[in-house]
Amino acid sequence: MKYKSIGEVSAQFHIPESALRYYEKKGLLPLIERDEAGRRLFSERQIALLQAVVCLKNTHMPIKTIQQYMEWIVEGNTTLERRLHMMKEHKQRMLDEIAMLTDYLPTIDEKIERYIKQMEDEQR
Repeated sequence: MKYKSIGEVSAQFHIPESALRYYEKKGLLPLIERDEAGRRLFSERQIALLQAVVCLKNTHMPIKTIQQYMEWIVEGNTTLERRLHMMKEHKQRMLDEIAMLTDYLPTIDEKIERYIKQMEDEQR
């Protein structure tokens, strides 16, 4: 099995090594293997889990909820229904946020247009 070091994974995801250590400490990266010197080794599975953590974190899922999700992953297939429910709820929250942001775009566009017009008027 091929492993990556914490430095390689940090570079791959553009995340500081300290953040990866924090994620592991908080239980967001369960079952990290270590070499004989105690350095973290990231397998393809760990990298896939990290990708999920980054996605969930960047879409505003609370750390506690991500922790629960990772606990369910470790528990195995008996938690599939709970994980599915969690992901469906999270998706709906994301869709609601996207809709809200989309509703705000016209107001921002109006401001931009107003400022462009004011600047053009001042140049005349």
